[in-house]
Amino acid sequence: MIVSIIAAVSKNNVIGKDNNLIWHLPRDMKFFMDTTLNHHIIMGRKNFESIPEKFSPLKNRINIIVTRNKNLKLNSCKVVNSIEKGIALAKENGENECFIIGGGEIYKLAIKNKLVNRMYITHIDKNFEGDTFFPEIDYSLWNITELFSNKADKKNPIDFIVKKYDK
Repeated sequence: MIVSIIAAVSKNNVIGKDNNLIWHLPRDMKFFMDTTLNHHIIMGRKNFESIPEKFSPLKNRINIIVTRNKNLKLNSCKVVNSIEKGIALAKENGENECFIIGGGEIYKLAIKNKLVNRMYITHIDKNFEGDTFFPEIDYSLWNITELFSNKADKKNPIDFIVKKYDK
């Protein structure tokens, strides 16, 4: 099974502020939704709580929430206490590619513990102030495929490039 990270990352590695996304890029959001559709997605509790109520849990996906709180129960979600258990659950269910969707601590642990063999990164061509960061990655260790780029326009006000990284 492929274990993937999917993330949108600013030039200075910011991915969020105050438990929210900073940017509004519909084309990137569509890419995220299309790529993760009908797959298992693994996220931290804070990331899950940041999803607007009308979208939560993310539809047509198995939502797996990682938390230290062993008593947490969430309707329509699987709750585990480690990323590894989330990955094992996806594998047990016959998943061919599961997605780690954040937040910062979950990304950091997944990279540090070498759990990931693919990444889909939206590189946003701007620096942002924030309080949540994507870990530093040595991208030269990965095989890189550019999937698409987007020049700023009315709907997507910032240039970005989406790349796939494989080990």
